[in-house]
Amino acid sequence: MAKSSLSVLLFFILGTLSFVLSTAVADLTSPYLSPTTIFPNYQKMLHTFRIFICSPQNTKNPISYNTPAESLFHTSLVNSPFVTQNPNEAHLFFVLFPSDFSTRSIARLVRDLRMELPYWNRTLGADHFYMSCAGIGYESDRNLVELKKNSIQISCFPTPYGKFIPHKDITLPPFNPLPHSLPQAPVNKTATFLGYFRSYGDRGDGESQSSLVNDLSGDPEFVIGSNASDQLTHMVRLASSKFCLFFYAVDVSGIGDALRFGCVPVVITEGPIQDLPFLDVIRWSEIAVFVGTGRGAKELKHVLERTCKDGYERMRGLGMKASQHWVWNESPQPYDAFHTVLFQLWSRRHAIRYARREWV
Repeated sequence: MAKSSLSVLLFFILGTLSFVLSTAVADLTSPYLSPTTIFPNYQKMLHTFRIFICSPQNTKNPISYNTPAESLFHTSLVNSPFVTQNPNEAHLFFVLFPSDFSTRSIARLVRDLRMELPYWNRTLGADHFYMSCAGIGYESDRNLVELKKNSIQISCFPTPYGKFIPHKDITLPPFNPLPHSLPQAPVNKTATFLGYFRSYGDRGDGESQSSLVNDLSGDPEFVIGSNASDQLTHMVRLASSKFCLFFYAVDVSGIGDALRFGCVPVVITEGPIQDLPFLDVIRWSEIAVFVGTGRGAKELKHVLERTCKDGYERMRGLGMKASQHWVWNESPQPYDAFHTVLFQLWSRRHAIRYARREWV
């Protein structure tokens, strides 16, 4: 009897271990943090998600934005079936204002929402979201404080320092005008270069960027292009390089195209990055390499060569799978940038609803 029980226990342990190992292996074939839940949840979002738009009163001019990504998100949302005219069926409320709105105007807008509609006071703005590439700082006005601390901020990547709250706020993937009708890189790509960096002149942090670029420019395994390079040359270099280098806070708009052309992004940063697009959807550590700005050309090359020996093809393949989420379309398509941003909003729809205070 004891021997039989031991056999059953051993069988159970081995079965559990096999399941855990198979799950771990399966996860390595997906760029998503939760590959078993993202697709059914995405389908549920498509059929049930509703957003009510809170527009500024007495606005004569149409809403305008400073970036194409903001404009595309706004236009796509307004023309989508996700918008409802009935605030009682809304999961989230979009506090709409243009890029040139002053902090005083934003505070006045929130004050009007508080006074005219009952929805803000139910959660102190926790089921509201707004869009601002510049972000909102920590102001003393009560309306701005609640908007900043409680509401979801959609900003551009990268977000200005101090203007982003992790786990609450989200960022728009950068818009890049490269034609999306072009095919992805072939599955078995033979790269000509180890690394490719598209220089942006004197933009960015200056000294550390220039020093590294100067050191790499003499290495035949790296190709350094200028911002003035034509798009065709740029795409050829993306497709013929194993890694594409980006300096965080300089210009990271090409990350999506690097992923699509099978060029693994290498993000050079001073510290941890908390505002990556789709941070709670994509397993970034599996599709990109992150290195510190203090590394010289020799150390950087060592990291890239080591990555080539340890999982490069997997990273490249997962990155190509994930690249669809960086595509901005004039007419939104499944799993594109617009829908993936909406999915992040959908994931944040469960706001704490405070008991309504009755005044006597």
